[in-house]
Amino acid sequence: MDIMQKTKLGISVGLFGAAVYFFGLFNGYLVAVLLAGYALLREENEWLRKSAVKALAVMALFSLMTTVINFVPSIMSFINCIVAAFGGNFYISFIANLVEAIVCALNIIEKLLLLALGFTAFNQGTVAVPVVDNLINKFM
Repeated sequence: MDIMQKTKLGISVGLFGAAVYFFGLFNGYLVAVLLAGYALLREENEWLRKSAVKALAVMALFSLMTTVINFVPSIMSFINCIVAAFGGNFYISFIANLVEAIVCALNIIEKLLLLALGFTAFNQGTVAVPVVDNLINKFM
C-alpha cells in the first residue's frame, strides 16, 4: 500500500481520510458529509471511499443510539403528564440519571473511536468496528 498516494486535490489519501473522521469528531457533520460525498464521487482509492463511509456510519450509529436511549425520559415525561392529569406524580430520578450517564458514556466512546480512527487514517489504517465494517463490506 502506497502511503503517499495523493487525492485529486493533491493531499495525501491518509490526510483526507483523517480529515473526515476529525470533522465528525468536532461535530462537523455537514463538512464530514461533504468530504465523504466528494470521496465517493471523485476519488478512486478504495480505502478512502470506505473510510469516508465508515466515518459517516460511525457518526450515524452513535446518533441513532443516543436518540433511542433519549426516548426513555420522553416516555417517562409522557406517562407523568397522564398521571398528573389524575392528580398523581410519576418520575423516577434514578432512570433519568442512568439515561444521562449512558448518553455521556456514548459521547465519550464516540469521541475516542473517532480520534482513534482519525489517527490511524494518517497511515491508511483503521480500527475495527464490527457492525459498521460488516455493513460497509456487504454494501460497498
